[in-house]
Amino acid sequence: MLCTALFVALAAFTSTVVEAHGKISVATGDAGGNTTALGILGGVVPGAGPNRKTETDTTVFRSKKAASDGLGKTQAGGKNKVDDVGRLMAISGSTLPQVSSNGGSISATYHIVTTDGAGPLQAIIDPTGTGKFSQGTNAEVLTQVPGKNGNIAAAKSGKKGGGGGNQQRSIFIKRAAKNVNTDFPLKVAIPAGTTCQGSMGGVSNVCLLKVANPSRAGPFGGIIAFQIAQGGGNTTRADKPKRSLEFSA
Repeated sequence: MLCTALFVALAAFTSTVVEAHGKISVATGDAGGNTTALGILGGVVPGAGPNRKTETDTTVFRSKKAASDGLGKTQAGGKNKVDDVGRLMAISGSTLPQVSSNGGSISATYHIVTTDGAGPLQAIIDPTGTGKFSQGTNAEVLTQVPGKNGNIAAAKSGKKGGGGGNQQRSIFIKRAAKNVNTDFPLKVAIPAGTTCQGSMGGVSNVCLLKVANPSRAGPFGGIIAFQIAQGGGNTTRADKPKRSLEFSA
């Protein structure tokens, strides 16, 4: 009985610790359009505070290998699904990030929630839009997120973090991770000749871009849906009034 109770306690501890600590709050294409990563909830999730509140909508991947299949999961929503793209477009607009066909890029805001959600990040493109990243194409990260092995030191009180202007004072979060709450720019090159074949959320010609860090507690990151700009050839959802997407500091 004692062993069983100990096992249950350890399992509960592990499930609390392994939560996502870095997320993509917004992404745009060099030819227009914008979105957020799958699973993102927006301003209802605070930037600073205890892990159970700040990490609810950030993605954790099962495999330590970036080139692995699947879309990851969040604490709030469970497994990410491609059909979630429709919900994201209702928030951010009817046009996904559009990338130039002759070689363009995705620019994003990567929000480091806690100290183990940092860089360097790896990026992989899945042209099928199904999450088969094991058969995907590596993408060059042009603007990298700082960090070593997925970790970064929290700034001391009164010091600003790089890139975001969102830095709060360092708060010691239970079970090792410290709150960072800082935005950093991220830019990923999309190779010329990339074709997108996925269909999701009422949209066709969609690729998926996976961004993941190497944290031993994760890995953490996000999935971005995008299209190759084709002069009006891509399908979009019917325009609806946009809801403001804000992220709490």
